[in-house]
Amino acid sequence: MAYLIGEYDCKLDTKGRFVLPAGLKKQLLPGDQERFVINRGFERNLTLYPDSEWQKISREVNSLNLYNKKNREFVRYFFRGSTELSTDSANRLLLPKSLLDYAGIDKEVVLFAYGQRIEIWAKDAYEQMMSSEPDDFSSLAEEVMGKINNESEG
Repeated sequence: MAYLIGEYDCKLDTKGRFVLPAGLKKQLLPGDQERFVINRGFERNLTLYPDSEWQKISREVNSLNLYNKKNREFVRYFFRGSTELSTDSANRLLLPKSLLDYAGIDKEVVLFAYGQRIEIWAKDAYEQMMSSEPDDFSSLAEEVMGKINNESEG
């Protein structure tokens, strides 16, 4: 799986469909260009996974010890609303109404691709989130990424 990157502005039609942008589609492996799974994101957004990535994540989540209450709660919330999607003949994906409502999505969305996932945000919510960049991004980078660099040095 290639690492996905980019931000893409899209408009939904009256049925809740959007065209998968060509710039994003070409980053996907051929087997991942038509089948996806979508679920609720962590911050009132949606997360779209290529099917092969969803299979990996599902195996990981399903390996949790379900005798642990916190694990059961996480599994329930993680899988809540999960829906398989396929592109239609016009390369569109239809977003489920319940998930559109959850994320407050109406007509305009931003697809934010990173790693092996694509977050789908209501355009106004995405712009608001991104406009609240931390005052000291350098300190945040040091705190988050410094741990990775320290581990790789040892």
